[in-house]
Amino acid sequence: MDEEVKVSIEGIPYQVSISARDHRWLADEPTDINGGDTGPNPGELLLSSLGSCTAITLTMYAARKKWPVEKIDIDLRFDSAAKPDPATTVIECLVRISGNLDEAQRKRLMEIAHACPVHKLLTNPVIINTKED
Repeated sequence: MDEEVKVSIEGIPYQVSISARDHRWLADEPTDINGGDTGPNPGELLLSSLGSCTAITLTMYAARKKWPVEKIDIDLRFDSAAKPDPATTVIECLVRISGNLDEAQRKRLMEIAHACPVHKLLTNPVIINTKED
C-alpha cells in the first residue's frame, strides 16, 4: 500500500479537509462535541475503509469465479461491550451477500472477506511514525 492522504484543519473547529489523488472530502465531529457534523468522524472513516475494501474484494473474487453475486451489504460498528481488555478494539462486521450461491461459495466468500488488504492491515501489528515537519 503506497497510498498517500493529506489532511488539514484551519478555521472551522474540528472540520478536516482530506485529499487523496484527485479526490476531496471532509471529516468532522458531531455537534454534541462542538463539531459541525459536516462529514463522517474519524472512526466512521476507518470503518468505511474496512467495509468498502471488504465489499470490493468480495466483488472482485466473485467476478473472477463467475459467481452470481448480486449485491453485498456490510454493516460495521465498534463494539466496546465486547472488548476483552482496554487495549483491544472490537469491530463487528455483518456481511450480507445476495445472489444464488451455495453454502460452499458463501463460506469461501466469508474467508475472502478476511483477506482484504485493509482487514489484513488492521489485524496485524501497525507502526505509526509520527514526527513534526
